[in-house]
Amino acid sequence: MAMSSEKEVFLKEFGEDYGYRNSSRNIDQIRAMEFKRLEGVVYLDHAGATLHSESQLEAVLKELNSTVYGNPLGSLRCKSKDSQSSCSMSSNDCVQKARQQVLEFFNASPREYSCIFTSGATAALKLVGETFPWCSESSFMYTMENHNSVLGIREYALNKGATTFAVDVKDAISNDSSQSHQSAFKISHRPMQRCEAGLPNKGSTGKIHNLFAFPSECNFSGKRFNLDLVNIVKEGSSSSLSHRGQWLVLIDAAKGCATEPPDLTKYRADFVVISFYKMFGYPTGIGALIVKNERKLKKMTPSPSPAEAAKLLRKTYFSGGTVAATIADTDFFKRRAGVEEYFEDGTVSFLSIASILHGLRVLNTLTMSSISRHTSSLATYVRKALSALRHGNGERVCTIYGENTPEVLPGKVGPIVSFNVKRPDGTWCGCREVETLASLAGIQLRASTGCFCNPGACAKYLGLSHRDILSNIEAGHVCWDDQDILNGKPTGAVRVSFGYMSTFEDARKFMDFMEGSFVSFHSIEGALSTRSSPLVMKGTEKIAMYFLTSITVYPIKSCAGFSTDHWPLTSTGLLHDREWLLRSASGEVLSQKKIPEMCHIKTSIDLKLGMLFVESPRCKEKLQIKLNSDMNDAMSDEIGIHAQRHEVQSYGIEVNSWFSYAVGQSCTLLRNSGAVRYTCSKVNSNTGICKGVETKLNFVNEAQFLVVSQESVADLNNRLHSSTQQGAYGKTIEVSTMRFRPNLVISGGEPYAEDGWESLEIGGKIFTSLGGCNRCQVINIHSHGGGKVQRSKEPLATLATYRRVKARLWVAAGKVLRRQLRRRYNMDRKAKQTPQAQTARILVEFLEVAINSVIFLKGVYPIGAFERRRYMNVVVHRSRHPDLRHYIHSSVNGLLHFIQKGEVERVAVIFFDDNNVPFERFVFKIDVNQSYGSSVEEADLELSLRSFLIKLPNLQSLTHNLPPGELVLVVISMHFYVSFIFFSIGNSYTPNTLSNMNVNGLSLDPV
Repeated sequence: MAMSSEKEVFLKEFGEDYGYRNSSRNIDQIRAMEFKRLEGVVYLDHAGATLHSESQLEAVLKELNSTVYGNPLGSLRCKSKDSQSSCSMSSNDCVQKARQQVLEFFNASPREYSCIFTSGATAALKLVGETFPWCSESSFMYTMENHNSVLGIREYALNKGATTFAVDVKDAISNDSSQSHQSAFKISHRPMQRCEAGLPNKGSTGKIHNLFAFPSECNFSGKRFNLDLVNIVKEGSSSSLSHRGQWLVLIDAAKGCATEPPDLTKYRADFVVISFYKMFGYPTGIGALIVKNERKLKKMTPSPSPAEAAKLLRKTYFSGGTVAATIADTDFFKRRAGVEEYFEDGTVSFLSIASILHGLRVLNTLTMSSISRHTSSLATYVRKALSALRHGNGERVCTIYGENTPEVLPGKVGPIVSFNVKRPDGTWCGCREVETLASLAGIQLRASTGCFCNPGACAKYLGLSHRDILSNIEAGHVCWDDQDILNGKPTGAVRVSFGYMSTFEDARKFMDFMEGSFVSFHSIEGALSTRSSPLVMKGTEKIAMYFLTSITVYPIKSCAGFSTDHWPLTSTGLLHDREWLLRSASGEVLSQKKIPEMCHIKTSIDLKLGMLFVESPRCKEKLQIKLNSDMNDAMSDEIGIHAQRHEVQSYGIEVNSWFSYAVGQSCTLLRNSGAVRYTCSKVNSNTGICKGVETKLNFVNEAQFLVVSQESVADLNNRLHSSTQQGAYGKTIEVSTMRFRPNLVISGGEPYAEDGWESLEIGGKIFTSLGGCNRCQVINIHSHGGGKVQRSKEPLATLATYRRVKARLWVAAGKVLRRQLRRRYNMDRKAKQTPQAQTARILVEFLEVAINSVIFLKGVYPIGAFERRRYMNVVVHRSRHPDLRHYIHSSVNGLLHFIQKGEVERVAVIFFDDNNVPFERFVFKIDVNQSYGSSVEEADLELSLRSFLIKLPNLQSLTHNLPPGELVLVVISMHFYVSFIFFSIGNSYTPNTLSNMNVNGLSLDPV
């Protein structure tokens, strides 16, 4: 096959380094013979996990199938092999051989170093942290660019009173070898120390030991740290290391060892942690701690020397393999003398260790220097190509993170390219969008809103201040969520990384994807503008007619919904829409993304019967759940979804067992017990960007309603039916409107005319547009008969070619809506509030909760008329009746301004009998300093109010239940006047009935 011109240019520049020219097999042969499973897949996440070769795994299986390996425990210290099981001795020999080869791989002499096998690099770091001899005068210094697993060591140090430093290490501009080590690096730092009761304040009377930790290669930017740091720190030649005691050095080589392992003869670090699956793909779940242990050299050195790293570590726990002798009924045990036996608890993973030998053989055959040059050539090519990408207006497409990219020398940056994408107007495109589009194109890369667990590099390269990070957390952002842009800044990045089996073709396909998906030669907004398809037809005064053709409710999130010709409206959207969800045993919210079979779980609701019906092809019986069942004794809990906290209630064993069988895994059905107020930042925007609209939501993704147009879906199908848009096996794909899980389907007008709508009126009810609906790969799941589910790239792949606005995917004709209601004061609003306003807000919230609780305790309504909520971490009760709830809410909300000014003396809840004679009352005396406020006073106030709520149920025994038909009066006594607000309580518990709003035979019934 003829070589492409792009590859010719690439080989002209990188031919000496690319492809293993001096090996028995070049890269094309290796790829064809060893990685046939990569056909059609571009794998670019080798920093996350590299891939094993076919011959490597075949060799592992051949060895395991031909050799009997027994438990090596007990044979490790035996002098005579004749007295041991041959199977155990085979395992022992294999383990010792693996230790030797691991040390050789890092050029570490077994006379100076020991290899301790762990469950991974993280376990090795934890081992160092928990056994290091910290004291109040110790220091733990670590570079900003470090994995969270290294930062975790900080907790051990701080808990022992040590001081910790986050440092930024930069190479000096001058590389003059005549300069001293001290001038070759600039180290800036800020100390941290935890002051806790019980920590010793006096200095240590023994030796002081300090630890310096840095990665050989940053897993975010690919920056390779100068390993001379090891010698500089150990020699104490940096002025920033002027601390008492001995300095020891830890290298996190989990990422770097896959292409450039540290040479421990040149750079004699005390601790090195490694992960084997990052080196050669298999096995997973095993790593190692290489620790300095000059036990044999010490006998030959009469002069005093620093303490050996292995001997400094102090382990508390012991197990069967780590002791030479123990006595069960007295405090006595003796540890084994060997370093490996001292730290390796229990039986080592000897079968996995046997597999390590075959992985190391693959790397040694190619040689690490060849692997390093090969992978660096690909990374340098991509880094330069991304840097050269320009939009039509000349603006850069990508911002690349690293040292002086792309001109940086390959030796200073590993085979990683991390970047973010910008639009022509300079705004950011979210990393999740890049990941979704790449997956559709068959490219597997890594996009992380958690910055690949490297918070220091994240803050450094993304320009995030402490305030930015804390603000993002307050907005609900956590690592690995979908909030990739907050306050105009990215919260993460896109990363591509290369392994020894990566090819130029992988890199070129990735660049073709980037050029085709993110380079704009024209204005995207102009290309997608729907102003060319106005509602008023061109040349006429005739207005296009639109019809509401279906209403669909989805009671359980991610399960099938049901369509109806009329349905009630509530403040959260369609009544009972997304009011339930399924949560796994691990706490994860289940969805079709991971369990596509959920689309076969069918739901329906009969409002007259007050029942939710659920059926599944896996279950013989249909499940029936009462809508108004007594949930008073149900378990109350909180759940986080879409950066919002919801109070939920769970069901019993029978219901949960049914759903567990239906989805094929253990799960729990949860019901939303109180819709949250969600402040969305998008309204009336074709770009899908929000602008501070507050909405009450159940378990929906973005908004209360999703509307889809039949004409727009028909246009999508025409594109899918074209000769260039063939589905699997050459069959054309037909997509229905229900594939997009809409609440409302409309017909009429031109395709995508709805893009320009700002509002929609149905039956006299106004719905405000919040913008386009951002879609995920759930719409690529197609349900067949017989319970079968098929995944494909369509229709999302086709939508991505023409329905992207500012790099956001829009569903065909999809608009998210909110129902427009009368605005009310939001007592949860905290922005720009004074301390007095915050105190008043707390009191108003408390009064609303307390009055609800008092009415519940008086027994005016049946128990089922109240729902359990959690407030200030106390279980309270709130009326389910919307009118009563609104009455109490509006009554106390009206006090907010007056409480803030200190004009309210007391609030009374008064019960009247049939003759309108006061029967009983509860008085809340407002005796708080309302003129001055502080965070301390606010905390004390919340504590006092919480104590009252805990004691409130005890008052029930001191009062009597009221007979039906009583009257509740909330009396608000103020300095200058008294306001009376009445509300009659009767026996009935029925929402008021309003007339139906009909549109084209369908209706939305407001409640």
